[in-house]
Amino acid sequence: MTMINEERLVHEFIHLVSFDSESYGEVAIAGYLKQQLIELGLRVEKDDAGKQMRRSFNDFSENSQTEKCAGNIYGFLPAYDPDGIYSEGILLSAHMDTVSPGIGKQAIVQRDGRITSDGTTVLGADDGAGLAEILETLRVLQERQLPHPDIEVLFTVAEEPYAQGSRIFDYSKIRAKMAYVLDMSGAVGRAAVAAPSILSLRIHVTGKSAHAGFCPETGIHAIQIAAKSISRIECGHIDGETTVNLGTIQGGTARNIVPDSCEITGEIRSLNHEKALQQAEWIRSIFEEESEQTGGIAKIEVQEEFRGYLIEEQEPVVTRFQQACRDLGLSGGLEKTFGGSDNNHFTSHGIRGIVVANAMNEVHTTKEYTTKEELVRAAELTLKLITI
Repeated sequence: MTMINEERLVHEFIHLVSFDSESYGEVAIAGYLKQQLIELGLRVEKDDAGKQMRRSFNDFSENSQTEKCAGNIYGFLPAYDPDGIYSEGILLSAHMDTVSPGIGKQAIVQRDGRITSDGTTVLGADDGAGLAEILETLRVLQERQLPHPDIEVLFTVAEEPYAQGSRIFDYSKIRAKMAYVLDMSGAVGRAAVAAPSILSLRIHVTGKSAHAGFCPETGIHAIQIAAKSISRIECGHIDGETTVNLGTIQGGTARNIVPDSCEITGEIRSLNHEKALQQAEWIRSIFEEESEQTGGIAKIEVQEEFRGYLIEEQEPVVTRFQQACRDLGLSGGLEKTFGGSDNNHFTSHGIRGIVVANAMNEVHTTKEYTTKEELVRAAELTLKLITI
């Protein structure tokens, strides 16, 4: 017999996804979540991540969307441990923002138990499901007076754009050495134990403009330099653990002018951080070589968005997850993902975390859905993880 209150959980989920909370616009949902954690007895703080991100958008006006940037919400619940059985605290985390289109979301409960949007927006199960499951877990702890270790909760902002909120969080606040991040699609009972380093690329090629009809030979064709360079770069899977993509290209001013500039953006992902760096240097060398041959100049900016990680199967955070799954009759399957998350930043700060499937499907599309059954199952797993 489950301790999870399905009706309350589903109601909370529907309420959470009703908030307009696209990335950098989480103020309303953050205020609600902070109050809920306070009422559940947690010591709660909201940081100034929103202010820091607003300052980074210097060209936005006072009334811009960035005025709705919120801070990360951190909560601490002391252990209730009358028998002295818990030695380590646990961090639970989910993010508050959604991708676009996420304004005016309406959750619809279908007859078969599926919960969808009305088809014009995402549903927001990524990551409203994680938020609802953590709140339900805390409510059950309170109602049942269940023994538990120290519990820390971190609800982050701006996770979707390369986890900007957790990037600037003050990790000196965190006591736990293990974390469960509720932010993965697929069947409940699976978790990701490895994720890639992700490097963003911005490449600017400078040439020389000239009239394309009268004196094209006096120009230096920046787009042609870029095209020759790109033709030498393998995109897609480089090997089993590395991908490269050049995603945008723009340049030139008119059809009859030899273009004097071209900009390309892309990314590299690899489960091996050194391989990611090597690919970036290889791409840099190609653009520089092609530019030098024709008198152009290539400048390549490389930004580390995420540092990759691998959590070994014998580590406590994994063995605890697998034990919880066995107790609930779930698979406990482990996998590697090519997606980044807040957990990349957690592991970079010494917190050993895994990303847990939490009842969201077809995320980042208007076909996104969850189900009542899966929401309950994910909440049961979350509760088991902190009480096992």
